[in-house]
Amino acid sequence: MLLELFGGREGSDLSETLQEAFGACLEEGLVQDAVLAQNESQRRELWRLREGLVEAQKHEGASIKHDVSVPVSEVPAFLAEATKIVTDLVEGARPVPFGHLGDGNIHFNISQPEGMDPRAFLARWDEVNRHVHDVVARLGGSISAEHGIGQLKREENMRFKSEVEIDLMRSLKYALDPEDLMNPGKLV
Repeated sequence: MLLELFGGREGSDLSETLQEAFGACLEEGLVQDAVLAQNESQRRELWRLREGLVEAQKHEGASIKHDVSVPVSEVPAFLAEATKIVTDLVEGARPVPFGHLGDGNIHFNISQPEGMDPRAFLARWDEVNRHVHDVVARLGGSISAEHGIGQLKREENMRFKSEVEIDLMRSLKYALDPEDLMNPGKLV
């Protein structure tokens, strides 16, 4: 987990409070290790590691990606259920969940099993998505978080939205873009 804090009360030392909290978590076995940036350069380097996850995943082979959200209280259940389903579906699949777990937005990417043909793995995209999206829906989440529906999720979106919702989307699209100039054909 990458945690960044700002602020604090006048006269209080936020880093001391954070160190105490980490110490308590270490004692309780909730945390195995922790690093606390001591300056701006170290802070930037920690963020570089987080932001490099997508690039690093490319070196692991093909990946099936999800940008989903669930209520924050359901994040642990989603991670457990979706991981089990994916690893049961595709033996050796390697889930790589990351993102904004504090607001329920999860990039639930799946790296191909080691040694598996990338094309064979990617051929399972729709099957894997269907199962992951079913977990998201069951937990009261959305199959689309910060990156939107786009073209890849058009059909999946139709599975989860009512006719009324789809009609409303079309009406809003037409009201804002009657000539279909902005992002034509992407959603409705």
